[in-house]
Amino acid sequence: MPATTPAPATTAAAATARSPRMAVTGSTLVITAPAPAAAPARPRPRTRSRGPYGRLFALPGTRAFTAGNLLARLPMGMFGVSAVMMIAGQRGSYALAGAVTATGLAATALVAPWTARLVDRHGQARIALPATLIAVLGSLCLIVCVRTGAPAWTLFASYAATATTPNIGGLSRARWTHLLRGSPAAHHTAMSFEQAADELSFMIGPVLAALLCTSVFPEAGTFAGAALLLTGMLVFVSQRSTEPPVTAAPRLGSPLRALAPLLLLFLALGVVFGSMEVSSIAHLEQRGLGAASGLVLALQAAGSCAAGLLYGTLRPRSPLTCVTVLAALMTLPWAAANSGSLAAFCAALLLAGMATAPTMVTAMSRVHALTPEGRLNEGMTLAVTAILAGIAAGSAGAGLVVDHAGPATAYLLPAAAAAAALGVAAKGRAKIIFDPAAG
Repeated sequence: MPATTPAPATTAAAATARSPRMAVTGSTLVITAPAPAAAPARPRPRTRSRGPYGRLFALPGTRAFTAGNLLARLPMGMFGVSAVMMIAGQRGSYALAGAVTATGLAATALVAPWTARLVDRHGQARIALPATLIAVLGSLCLIVCVRTGAPAWTLFASYAATATTPNIGGLSRARWTHLLRGSPAAHHTAMSFEQAADELSFMIGPVLAALLCTSVFPEAGTFAGAALLLTGMLVFVSQRSTEPPVTAAPRLGSPLRALAPLLLLFLALGVVFGSMEVSSIAHLEQRGLGAASGLVLALQAAGSCAAGLLYGTLRPRSPLTCVTVLAALMTLPWAAANSGSLAAFCAALLLAGMATAPTMVTAMSRVHALTPEGRLNEGMTLAVTAILAGIAAGSAGAGLVVDHAGPATAYLLPAAAAAAALGVAAKGRAKIIFDPAAG
């Protein structure tokens, strides 16, 4: 194409802009330099918008206390498995190992609410660290007693001392609640993250404990768990800027009375968790896959962990909605166990696990709303205690059903417990207790 010639007006304008300017002032001719051409505007760099979790951990101090929280939380999934493998391996008695761990669970149910009450009254750093030191000493005493062949009662006493372990999940949730007052969407995201962290600890902890006890030495799991607990708690309590302040206001009202309907829900959820675990182990053992129990059970925790993180990015639902989905999905393992398909069984565990995290997140949010001022740690610990009691009852009940009717039939127990939880949630909704707008 031929070159185009610029228009005369355009050429003149450009030349005028480039040439010097002349002006007459009185009898003086003034020549001015041409005005510099304006630099082209640079496009502003695009700022990457943070997602809900990015905004959460952009808050000062949150990454540090979360790192300590995750370290201290991992042993929660290690101690029980480690104690059983250590005691059974050294003493040759699973009955003794089970009795010792059951005693520790019962002691935790009694001691944990009192520890949480002291935390509410005196602060996290002043109570959590000494309580952790007592629990770590109890774990080390258990190692020594097992190793040296001490009398059986010393094993019970040592493991009972670990009941002073603070509810690290509750301590972390209390920090988020303090930091995110007035921001319900961010608080929902934080609670979802905390539930995912719970699932992660119970997914990785048992596998790590079994690996250490079998490949290193029988006491390695308990020793590593104690070291992780102490290290994580030291990191956690050192972050004083995010610690909730202790209020001097009188603590009126009882968390137990305020949370009674919710505690029934947590009890039923505990039965679901405990009976599912025992039923799954027995079912896999019957199929000759006992060695793969840990990996298959991790599917349920993985599903819950993934669902918890996803739920934190979505609008929260009512507890009644979440428990309805839970009750429906808890029928899948029973159907899959009777189908004889291992692939269907694994898929059923994964889907059933995905319903647990949203249910726990919404239920814990109601704990925050209903617990009297200044007693949040105690309220959350009561919820955890109800779950532990349900796990113990569910484990025992599933064991009885397995012995008398077989593992496949035992899956009716978690389905029935989920249905009971639905009944509790429906009754609570009728009383406005579970209405998200009520608190």
